[in-house]
Amino acid sequence: MVPVPTGERPADPFGRLDFQLVLLRRMADHNPDLVEDARRELGVSLARMREANKRWQAMVRSRRSRPALARYRSVLGEPESRTPRRVGDLPCEAWLWPLPLWPDLRFEVLTAPDGTVWKEWLVRAPHAAPPALRTLEDLTPWSCTVDEAARAFAPARPLQGSAPTRWGLAFTAPDADGRPHRVTAEFTWGLLQRTAVGPRQQP
Repeated sequence: MVPVPTGERPADPFGRLDFQLVLLRRMADHNPDLVEDARRELGVSLARMREANKRWQAMVRSRRSRPALARYRSVLGEPESRTPRRVGDLPCEAWLWPLPLWPDLRFEVLTAPDGTVWKEWLVRAPHAAPPALRTLEDLTPWSCTVDEAARAFAPARPLQGSAPTRWGLAFTAPDADGRPHRVTAEFTWGLLQRTAVGPRQQP
């Protein structure tokens, strides 16, 4: 992360800074210290973060709420890129936005042909090198995204998240001595938050 000289500003309009605060607010349940450091880098108060989350929830739940993709465009502006993609047999489009707080990541929105949003999460930026994930010790908070962990420790089994912005993975990963362990990893907005490590597996 790098410092972003934004500072406090009036409540309106809701923009990129506020959206980053929304992401952080969801991550605070698992990593309050990391979130506190990030909030200070953004130069905003705890009250500002709470207010941003409150306003976001109001926008999402309002009966007059605009479609999800239009809401992201109004908050984040035009995307950095739009790329055709396929999920299985289904065509979709990946919209990517940069977020100053995580320069090596992008906020990705996957949309169906009719504009319906299928998925909203953080992914590695196309230009950024993926993290080296080899052992349990590499799985630190905010170190990787869902797809990176799934690829590094394949086969990984998806788990039901506790909220729409949360995902889980179950997989096997070795410790520093090469001994395999069962791991449950929890992600918020696609970014690793914490892991639960089971006992060593018997050969």
